[in-house]
Amino acid sequence: MNFKNINNVYFIGIGGMGMSALARYFISNNMQVAGYDKAPSNITYSLQELLVDIHFDDNLKNIPGSFLNKEKTLIVFTPAVSKNHSELNYFIQNNFLVLKRAEVLGKITENTFCLAVAGTHGKTTTSAILGHVMQPKLATSFLGGISENYNSNLILGEDKITVVEADEFDRSFLQLSPNIGCITSMDPDHLDIYGKPEALQESFKAFSNKVSQTLIVAKGLPIKGLTYSIDKKSDYNAFNIKIEEGRYVFDVQTPTEKVENIVFHLPGKHNVMNALAALAMADVYGIPLAEIKQRLASFKGVKRRFSYKIKTDDLVLIDDYAHHPTEIKAVESSVREMYPGEKFLVIFQPHLFSRTRDFINDFAKALSKFDEVVLLDIYPARELPIEGVDSSWLLSKINNKHKKLVQKNNLVKVIKNSDAKVVVMLGAGDIGTIINDIKTELLNYINNEV
Repeated sequence: MNFKNINNVYFIGIGGMGMSALARYFISNNMQVAGYDKAPSNITYSLQELLVDIHFDDNLKNIPGSFLNKEKTLIVFTPAVSKNHSELNYFIQNNFLVLKRAEVLGKITENTFCLAVAGTHGKTTTSAILGHVMQPKLATSFLGGISENYNSNLILGEDKITVVEADEFDRSFLQLSPNIGCITSMDPDHLDIYGKPEALQESFKAFSNKVSQTLIVAKGLPIKGLTYSIDKKSDYNAFNIKIEEGRYVFDVQTPTEKVENIVFHLPGKHNVMNALAALAMADVYGIPLAEIKQRLASFKGVKRRFSYKIKTDDLVLIDDYAHHPTEIKAVESSVREMYPGEKFLVIFQPHLFSRTRDFINDFAKALSKFDEVVLLDIYPARELPIEGVDSSWLLSKINNKHKKLVQKNNLVKVIKNSDAKVVVMLGAGDIGTIINDIKTELLNYINNEV
């Protein structure tokens, strides 16, 4: 994109993960940034610390005057914003340059060597790992989560190489022009957008056709490319997987050589797959395998992806973004692997009425595997309620005697009264913001008990 005439960038939905990464990018390029979001969050607070003017009331009066100069201002919006949003409609009706987040990301990356990670699960962690591996090459990485290594969803480098999380929501990833692409998974999701699983699969096939050089896919997906897997015949195969001192150690066979004793600290076999996908992409790009191995060992993770909030001998509290049945199963498998024989309590906040309706039986089956299940009310996000779709309905489907529906203000009491050693809080809604208060209360309780 030619930014020569643009001085100001105004974001509608600036608190979103992808939106805030773009905001940080424009700030780093010395542009004035401001925006709207529906509620304060850790993301908006961090942007305000960078002197970004943010307001939380949809009102034209709150827009800084300099951003009303349409010759100098770019408007960026997220599809999650309501079509009735008065600020968005003002900018459209007055012929401002108004682009979706994905269009802007596509414009930024089109003249770079772009490595794009797509998939209904795993893309955030994989792109964060890849961004860390590519950092010595001064890649700029736009992530869908906060990297623990950089405490940011933007890893700032130069403008020659980009790493991007390719989001399938609203077909956003079709705006990208990747040189090297990866597809981690294609499980049905976002059926409020796609309607049918087949339409989602067609969208991934369209993304694969945009990859100009090399496509890498998890083995078993119905798309041709270099394959990666665990303990299966594939182009990139991870094997000899062991857990030593709470971390994974494994070997990888690539198309040309073998790498032994790779150390990786994130729990769960799905994260070994994510690391393997990042390794394959970096290897195809041309990063030496010895260097990739070294970078994998120093990767710390992504916030809200199996993030430990409390880790004591008596209580483990884990925070995770999981909001799809497949992701919940991956978390359950990971805690079983890391804490064999212990009792597990899951606290789950369903995200979207439509997703809860579309996958009700799969959610129930995944949640039933935990020892105790606590549900919060559905987080609506961009949706209005759907008649008959609520957490009580999901609770009735769960095959577990130890289950209950709880309000958020009672969660600490529930955890205190449970004899579960491992507590996992899951969801893509505001459960991720309340966990820090719960952590503080629980630590105070533990310390007073001692």
